[in-house]
Order: sequence, then structure tokens, then C-alpha cells
Amino acid sequence: MRGTMSVIPTLLTVILIVTLIISITIVVKKRRKAGITGIKSALTSICFYAIGIINLVAYWFDFLGLVSWTLSFILILLGAYFMKYLPIDKEALR
Repeated sequence: MRGTMSVIPTLLTVILIVTLIISITIVVKKRRKAGITGIKSALTSICFYAIGIINLVAYWFDFLGLVSWTLSFILILLGAYFMKYLPIDKEALR
């Protein structure tokens, strides 16, 4: 039973990394297809991806504490703030 418990965190880490990579490529392709340029409209996605990366690093290096929680909270606030720069889909509003 002890051997199985050490495999679960590694498996979840691999799943998270693969999911992040796939998600980032999808976002980049959609931005290119829509012709969206500029960094301001990408900052919301960047903040949310950074939350996942920071929490993964915090888990593996035992930094789960006030610093990682504070960074996550700040990145959530920044992501919410930069949502105002996201382009509005006019077809969806109709």
C-alpha cells in the first residue's frame, strides 16, 4: 500500500503538466486564429497558468504556506483585473 501512495503525487504532477501544455497550445492557436495580438489580452491566461505552476512547485518543494497562498491570491486578483482587456465576441452577444 505504501508504494501506491508515492505514485499518486507523481501521476497527478504528470497529468497537470500535460494538461497545462495542451491548454497553452490551444489558447495560442485560438489567439492566432482570431488575430488577437498584444500582451494585455493574454495576461489573464498567463496569471491563471502561473497559479498552477506556482502551486505545483510549492507542493514539490514543501512551500505550501503563506507565500504560495499569497502569490496565488495576488495572481487571481491580477487575472480578474486584466479581464477587462479581453476582446468581446460580438457574435456571442446577439
